[in-house]
Amino acid sequence: MTDSKSEINEIINQLQDKDPEIRKQAADKMATISDDNIIMPLVVALKDENPQVRFKSAQALGNVGESAVEPLIKLINQEEGEIRRYATFALKKIGSPSAVEYFIKALNDDDWGVRKVAARSLGELGDKKALKPLIDALDDEDWGVKLAVVRSLGDLADENAVDPIKKARRKEKDKDFKKAANKALKKIQK
Repeated sequence: MTDSKSEINEIINQLQDKDPEIRKQAADKMATISDDNIIMPLVVALKDENPQVRFKSAQALGNVGESAVEPLIKLINQEEGEIRRYATFALKKIGSPSAVEYFIKALNDDDWGVRKVAARSLGELGDKKALKPLIDALDDEDWGVKLAVVRSLGDLADENAVDPIKKARRKEKDKDFKKAANKALKKIQK
């Protein structure tokens, strides 16, 4: 575990190196550091041109925990596209109940990747406030989002989801979706 200020500052500096491999390794090292001083450099690294650096930064932010939630939500509200996906992934990894409202709002995001991660996050967080928004998201145009939604409804295990899941299962032709819907119904009706 790295914890001296000089070591942390050295790693933060490496996160701005010209070599993407060094930046990636620095973000990877940050996943083992529990110091709030790494949050903002990692948030900035979510905008890196290299996708591996962005991914490693999102993973490291996910390990930071609760103190990274607010900066991540702020970033998501200011950014577009893939940066939002990586930030949403980091929020999912943190698993903070304080992000439930963000994930509910994200079910209507323009980006299917953000909607999908948000849907799974809501199931994993298990907050019943997400029930109605998840039921509404069963009509999402993206198959992957619908699959994430049905799995999350199963995780919430609320009887009010039974009829909407059955209706969605009847409308959907895909075998994998039907299988996931059956599994969700079993979780609810046990």
